[in-house]
Amino acid sequence: MSDNVSVQTYGDSEELVTAAAAQFVDVIVAAQAERGEAAVVLTGGGNGIGLLRKVRENPGAVDWSKVDFYWGDERFLPRGHPDRNEVQAHEALLDHVPVTPARLHPMPYGDGLYAGDPDAAAVAYSHLLSAHAGSNSIPEFDVHLLGMGGEGHVNSLFPDTDAVREGKRFVVGVTDSPKPPAQRVTLTLPGVRRAKRVWLLVAGADKAEAVSAALTGARPVDIPAAGAVGSESTIWMLDKAAAANLPAS
Repeated sequence: MSDNVSVQTYGDSEELVTAAAAQFVDVIVAAQAERGEAAVVLTGGGNGIGLLRKVRENPGAVDWSKVDFYWGDERFLPRGHPDRNEVQAHEALLDHVPVTPARLHPMPYGDGLYAGDPDAAAVAYSHLLSAHAGSNSIPEFDVHLLGMGGEGHVNSLFPDTDAVREGKRFVVGVTDSPKPPAQRVTLTLPGVRRAKRVWLLVAGADKAEAVSAALTGARPVDIPAAGAVGSESTIWMLDKAAAANLPAS
């Protein structure tokens, strides 16, 4: 395991998301103290949305008007669809804190200008990222939150797919997701690696095998989570069940 990769183990998913939420607030506050603003990438799933609910309960000293929110992936569904990560994030947190609307950067919708064309939507999101990146092609995010599937997928990067093999583009469209819906838009592993910190929030015994593989040298094409690393640090936040196959420390 690399020096900048660490593992935190918690009793259950409730304890995990509570601790992760507190650390998330700390990172945002520290970034704002350093440069006046923060940029974060949100994820969906039970733990990712659970973290946002916990942040809503204990928002600390975050200046919500000076946080840029991006998404790591999105189901290519109509605006307002309850399965969109963006919609769930609004219900959990964003509708309840004084965010700046111009700092919310959802991925394109499946029923608008790019309907039926997730590849064009991905290009549009790439342009959006570039527009907010100064002299870079993509912002340097303070933290990128991730969940992980039982087969090791992160964002909409599934094993043995073109999307997980992408080595240059930061955003791609997905038309053949093995998990419905088939059409999605996702940050690639190069996009994930633009975050200073990458946090993987993983709970459940069904994830234990993939967690162990990711942390012991699996190829990203086989276990995409293995390629999800931050430029400064990577933290695996696990419950005991997900950590069951790791050696005792």
